[in-house]
Amino acid sequence: MRQLTDKEEEIMQYFWDCGPMFIREVLDKYPDPKPHYNTISTVVRLLEEKGFIDHKVYGNTYQYFALISREQYKGRALKGVVSDYFDNSYTNVVTSLIEEENISVDELKKLIEKIEKGKE
Repeated sequence: MRQLTDKEEEIMQYFWDCGPMFIREVLDKYPDPKPHYNTISTVVRLLEEKGFIDHKVYGNTYQYFALISREQYKGRALKGVVSDYFDNSYTNVVTSLIEEENISVDELKKLIEKIEKGKE
């Protein structure tokens, strides 16, 4: 799966949070100053080309909806990071977190307990 740009991910968040929307509805979600309608329309079409969203036709307008859930995207994105930066090893990920002290021993123990409970 292709990664999303920051702007694409921002728009996907709206679809994940709000469900199907027309471009005007997406635009209404933005605070002022709002981006131009054509900017949002272009990004939405790029998301459609990438296979993240699709549309239904209503007269001469389109209502867009997500094809992939937030959870699916997070899972695939995580797999990509593990593959690209940690030699496809989750052990290397955990080791990196421990070495950088971003995860405590207590947090690691809780994680192990959670994994063990999930396997039962």
